[in-house]
Amino acid sequence: MDNKQLIQHVYDEMATGNSRPFVELLADDVTWHVMGQTKWSGTYRGKTSVLNDVLGQLRTRLADRYRAVAQRIIAEDPYVVVQARGQATTKAGAPYNNEYCFVYRMENGAIAEVTEYMDTELVTSALTPVA
Repeated sequence: MDNKQLIQHVYDEMATGNSRPFVELLADDVTWHVMGQTKWSGTYRGKTSVLNDVLGQLRTRLADRYRAVAQRIIAEDPYVVVQARGQATTKAGAPYNNEYCFVYRMENGAIAEVTEYMDTELVTSALTPVA
């Protein structure tokens, strides 16, 4: 599969709540940039950090499986840009339905870098700040 097809497959699965293909596509040395000025914002380096410090922290705050639907996917090697809408409910019962733009840089069939843009006000209001 080409890069766009790989990411399309990941989002097809995430729309059902299955994040396993996404996790498997992350390179061991992935770099994840969360844009904005929130407690979540910053750069996370390495798959372990991304899984624990970003995705794991999000998972601990959600009452149900996170789902994400790609609304638009644009690819120009090695980049794949996804406009997406996420859907979940926090443990406090608040909706967490964020809108995103992810810029993925692919390398050797894996996600080497992620730049994430989202509604930072929703992150601040719906999610308990990370430590």
